[in-house]
Amino acid sequence: MVEPLVRAALLEDLGRGGDLTSEAVVPADQMAEAALVARGAGTLAGLDAAALAFQVLDPAITAEPLKADGDALAPGDSLLRLKGPARAILSAERVALNLVCHLSGIATATAGLVAAVRPHPVHVTCTRKTTPGLRALEKYAVRAGGGANHRLGLDDAILIKDNHIALAGGVAEAVTRARARAGHLVKIEVEVDRLDQLEDALGAGPDAVLLDNMTPEQLREAVRIVAGRAVTEASGGITLETVAQVAASGVDVISAGWLTHSAPSLDIGLDILTE
Repeated sequence: MVEPLVRAALLEDLGRGGDLTSEAVVPADQMAEAALVARGAGTLAGLDAAALAFQVLDPAITAEPLKADGDALAPGDSLLRLKGPARAILSAERVALNLVCHLSGIATATAGLVAAVRPHPVHVTCTRKTTPGLRALEKYAVRAGGGANHRLGLDDAILIKDNHIALAGGVAEAVTRARARAGHLVKIEVEVDRLDQLEDALGAGPDAVLLDNMTPEQLREAVRIVAGRAVTEASGGITLETVAQVAASGVDVISAGWLTHSAPSLDIGLDILTE
């Protein structure tokens, strides 16, 4: 799944004419050694994808990993050592860095939330708010940061949201319809944003309830009402500052869409190594 994404990114960057700058400045037979180096602290993800960018462009490039996805990084850490044709190293540089910086940013943000909720027995998870075409990699980066994945797409679980409820005429009716249609291995989750919806939803027997944009006090009351009859998931307004309070409410899962759509990239660069 990863190689086609990398090839598409290289094609986007090299376009019709290749790397005009490197071809003009760097002799075709010049060899080089280089390294990917962390400029900031964080958690690594996407190193294999970065290495693949160099090797897809020119199989003559060797890429030796010096760190592994999930590792904590400090400024100055070398992640990947490269050796091969200098032009190809420079031509693949931006694609490789775009991938590893973006994915490491997601892993770093996830690791921050995971650390903030300790010692509560709660899972931090992402959502479907991902970059089109990069979902598999972004979901992987969440796992590298110590988080868990929500459903991967519309086809592996049922999540009944407010618009489904509006069209079905109510929470209980929506869940009942879903239960009648779902296969025996398909989980059903229903979103509620008010406590008075919760009993109706639970009466129809969902596997999980998504408690949307509730305060910590409302979440505690929701957990009391559910009383173990379904998995409880808190979502909406989750930040590094608020996540510990949310975890203390007793919910089973905390989901945050910004992990994949807004996490800042981790600063990683490529350095040419000289004697």
